[in-house]
Amino acid sequence: MTAHDQPEKLHPETEVVLKGRPEREPGGAIIGGISVSTTFRAGGEYIYGRSDNDTWKDLEAVLGVLESGKALVFSSGMSAISATFDLLPPGGVIVAPNSGYMNTSVQLRKLEANGRLTIRWVEITDTESVVRALDGAAMLFFESPVNPLLDVADVKRLISEAKSRGVLVAMDNTFATPIEQQPLVLGADVVVHSLTKALSGHSDVVLGTAVTSSDELYAKLLSYRKDSGANAGPFEAWLALRGLRTFPLRYAQAAKSAQVLVERLRSHPHVERVRYPGFGFMISIEVKGGARAADKACNAGKIWSYATSLGGVESLWERRRRHGDEPVEVPENLIRMSVGIEHVEDLWRDIEQALEKSQS
Repeated sequence: MTAHDQPEKLHPETEVVLKGRPEREPGGAIIGGISVSTTFRAGGEYIYGRSDNDTWKDLEAVLGVLESGKALVFSSGMSAISATFDLLPPGGVIVAPNSGYMNTSVQLRKLEANGRLTIRWVEITDTESVVRALDGAAMLFFESPVNPLLDVADVKRLISEAKSRGVLVAMDNTFATPIEQQPLVLGADVVVHSLTKALSGHSDVVLGTAVTSSDELYAKLLSYRKDSGANAGPFEAWLALRGLRTFPLRYAQAAKSAQVLVERLRSHPHVERVRYPGFGFMISIEVKGGARAADKACNAGKIWSYATSLGGVESLWERRRRHGDEPVEVPENLIRMSVGIEHVEDLWRDIEQALEKSQS
């Protein structure tokens, strides 16, 4: 094959529309259907609905091309993370951030309490400490930006240092999304996402994915999904694929609005600190007046909804320490903000009135 014959690399906006479609043939459908059968006649590719599904495959085709690997869809982001932790040998050492996603930390502590693994907690932005913790470890699992503090790790160096020591690297890429970073391209072994968030983007499905470029790891992740029953519903997978078609456009709008809001929040008299990684749709702020003021602001939103989760078309905010398992490193007055696709001036006016009420 000559250089001229090489397939042209497409942009994400094109890939999410093009992939996961039925074959192009006269009279053929443009949109794939929802495969709901759990049982198949003997002698074919499929045996049972817990093992494989055409609707999953359509969704996985798009996810794989976005993250430059082979994707598997799971029943939730946490089930994809659990499948990733299952790659660890019994008693293996995992290096993980001390202030990452709450439910990931909860899961890790349970696994350690059961003797399944050993955790080395690290401050993920302290690169040298993380590198030292990698010696003798079996896996590095981290996210960047970190939820909800939005600190950014030295992703490229951490992956490089881990791989040079033979340490498996897995990343939660839910916040950055494949638009901002592709960990597999940098050398990571597994990437996980909560599809519930920005990728599907409509707050109507609970799904996850794990993506890898390793055939061996893919087979292990697939085995975990099949044997644990962590498979997705076909209707949820179809909804996620429909949402994924507009992901790059939604992301661009939300990220553009987030940058405007950040600049204004930094000079607002009722805001003590703005946390923003420099990209994306997520912002965290610390408001004056402590937890009470943060709760009052969130409850006063008319466009912003006081709710957990993120990445949907609607703007959400919440005081994170209201959750009992949230790490103590998260300030009591921190509000995590997920910017949606509403007009930025409407969002700003709502923030202004809510912050004013927070101080009364």
